[in-house]
Amino acid sequence: MPLTNLKVTKAKPKEKPYKLADERGMYLLVHPKGGKWWRLDYRFQGKRKTLSLGTVPDVCLKDARKKRDDARSILEDGVDPSYYRASAKAFGEDSFEAVAREWYEKFQRQWAPSHAVKTLGRLEKDLLPWVGSRPIDAIEPPELLRVFRRVENRGALETAHRIQQISSRVFRYGVATGRCVRDPTTDLRGALPPTQSIHFATITDPKEIGGLLRAIDGFQGSLMTRCALQLAPLVFVRPGELRHAEWAEIQLDSAEWRIPAAKMKMKRDHIVPLSTQAVTIFEEIQPLTGNGRYVFPSSLPTGRPMSENTVNAALRRLGYTKEEMTGHGFRSMASTLLNESGWTPDAIERQLAHVEGNSVRAAYNYAEHLEERRRMMQWWADYLDTLRSERD
Repeated sequence: MPLTNLKVTKAKPKEKPYKLADERGMYLLVHPKGGKWWRLDYRFQGKRKTLSLGTVPDVCLKDARKKRDDARSILEDGVDPSYYRASAKAFGEDSFEAVAREWYEKFQRQWAPSHAVKTLGRLEKDLLPWVGSRPIDAIEPPELLRVFRRVENRGALETAHRIQQISSRVFRYGVATGRCVRDPTTDLRGALPPTQSIHFATITDPKEIGGLLRAIDGFQGSLMTRCALQLAPLVFVRPGELRHAEWAEIQLDSAEWRIPAAKMKMKRDHIVPLSTQAVTIFEEIQPLTGNGRYVFPSSLPTGRPMSENTVNAALRRLGYTKEEMTGHGFRSMASTLLNESGWTPDAIERQLAHVEGNSVRAAYNYAEHLEERRRMMQWWADYLDTLRSERD
């Protein structure tokens, strides 16, 4: 029978120490002088061992069981819980968690806010609970692989690959700062199944594009959401860049939107030439949000931009499934039709803020091809107007 709080409270000292068994190897050891210790018996590499889980009343029955379960999870990963605890105490500054948090604090200011939040979340959810207290130079590839496969087994293969990438960066930082000598994730290349490439649903048929644009113009939701939908095909930036647009970046007089490098996926300043149609949309929404920071603020008083799901949710309300059209799909739409219309690939790629694979060509000036891009963006807006007006 498992223990109850009442049994723990009523346990009285006897002439000799005695045990009151709970479950999964845990028990309460009652000493003759009245002390009560939580203990866990387990076997590691064929040897019987005991782990202390705390004393009553400092540790209650519920907390003792949580400590037992945590120790059992560590044991299932092939690590001795006693060594795990000793390592955490002895190698605090050189633990994986200490190095990981130091790496995060050093580099997170260079990342987009959304990327920083996701990275910290992945660290705290999928890495630190399992290897955080381990000395970073003692972690071996099989131990890491068990961590990655735990994520994979819950159906999150892409996240498992992200966790592996984050781990690699932490280890490389550890090497650079003298806390470890190598990155063990290099031995795990190919250990996880490859992820499938993500293709964002889009519409490239001119007649269907015209129907989409007319549906957007008739959107019955908020003005802010409608303006975001109308602007998306005209500027074809990434969805996160659109919803994080700030009025300080918008220059209506010169018809430019200048996005700082910190917000861009490729960490390069980016200029979006604004067509007259795009300027009109900004002017329409300016009386509503122009006194604040974001062009498209959250509908809640959070001081944050609109939700990342707003545009996609609006497309669903218009009747477009995720297999038919997405917020990211406006980029593919523009890329496909601009290429088919004869605009130079360099101008298109620069406007999409893509980086060349060739490292020499990648080091481009953010204003490169700017005059051509201005002409292209105005032509594109006019072309969309033509498609909008054409009906069967």
